Amino acid sequence: MRLPRDRAEPVLVGDLLLDSPIPHLKGHAGEREARLLARLHARPVGEVVVPLAGAELTAPQLAHAAWSQVGDCAARHLVDDGLDVPDTLPVAGLAAPAVLGCRNEWASMTPPSITVVIATRDRTESLQRCLTSLAGLDYPLFDVVVVDSAPSTDATERALRAPQPWTFQVRYLRADRPGLALAHNIALPAITSEVVAFTDDDVQVDPHWLSALAEGFAKPEVICVTGLILAAELATAAQLWIEQSGGFARGYSQRRFSLSQPPSDRLFPFTAGQFGSGANMAFRADWLRAAAGFDTATGAGTPARGGDDLTAFLQVILDGGVLLYQPAAIVRHWHRRDYDGLRRQAFGYGVGLGAYLTGTLWEQPSLLGPMLARAAPAMAHLIGSDSAKNRGKRGDFPAELTWRERAGVLAGPLAYAASRWRYRGAAVPSQPPVQP
Repeated sequence: MRLPRDRAEPVLVGDLLLDSPIPHLKGHAGEREARLLARLHARPVGEVVVPLAGAELTAPQLAHAAWSQVGDCAARHLVDDGLDVPDTLPVAGLAAPAVLGCRNEWASMTPPSITVVIATRDRTESLQRCLTSLAGLDYPLFDVVVVDSAPSTDATERALRAPQPWTFQVRYLRADRPGLALAHNIALPAITSEVVAFTDDDVQVDPHWLSALAEGFAKPEVICVTGLILAAELATAAQLWIEQSGGFARGYSQRRFSLSQPPSDRLFPFTAGQFGSGANMAFRADWLRAAAGFDTATGAGTPARGGDDLTAFLQVILDGGVLLYQPAAIVRHWHRRDYDGLRRQAFGYGVGLGAYLTGTLWEQPSLLGPMLARAAPAMAHLIGSDSAKNRGKRGDFPAELTWRERAGVLAGPLAYAASRWRYRGAAVPSQPPVQP
């Protein structure tokens, strides 16, 4: 069933700073509600959802709605900062601590140098929007590597050769074969920093993004840090359906994942999707090199279509490391606007999941037993209407998207085998390719 885009009821998205004056909120024509990321002292404390329907919400009304929805989380945050907790959210905003920004656990240490890697293909305008957002970062020790993944034109190369307003260094590399994992691996020899952070060309990063990621590496046992991914726009039905199917957000509380302190999730550690997503992830560069980078038979642009990030997350856990989900590291993702693109994406997600599981067994056959032991709860998670994966779907959610994703899971093993054959022999290069 294909529904026209104009049937969507747009949603206003943005930030609500609880330590700043609360604004009046006015919806535009057709916006049925607002979904605002409530932030206190630069930290996310939850989502505030308020109806709009074209009406104006006064500052006192918005303050009351926000406090009723995220007040408990905000109160815990204030207590942690040694501040008093009010009974209500003042329209003037909550008190600020002496030092704003992320709680830098590495404040007494030298913050790690970071290289940001962005793989792109034929999306020059979107890439430039992402790079422009990087210019607003509050982190001083970073550079950027852009990997042009088998582009059909030289538009991106020409754009990056032109004078730019950015003060950070941008290095351009070109991959002659498509594949997201391959593109990321091509970047590794060009990295001299302690930490490598990955994001996509269709996101805008928050000013505190790298500071929050760096904070996560304050503990030496942490190998990987992932962050919060929110929608940059919810204007079409396709974008709203992405959010109904789970979106990319993984909550507003910091979480640690490791074999030594496993969560209560019966599917752990194989539900790697709960750890985060490739559009917002960072690794210790030494670990990633030792692991020979990402599995080149996975990722967008390959027959496997995805799974590169999930495979790396799982390997961190299986190696005895700690993966930290850090919601203060925020990026906003521009979801697909069209339904046809969403149909392809739903199938691709399923293929990527099946390929990830297949690739895991290919590399480590001893995991077959633990996987089979989790087969029943995994099936319930995939098809159960009340599972965490499906309970957010509303009555207007197209059933076609659900079965296309499930069909993709079944196609995943063959897709991985085809991709494995196509990318046989591909490895992390010892030297970077041509760098204009």
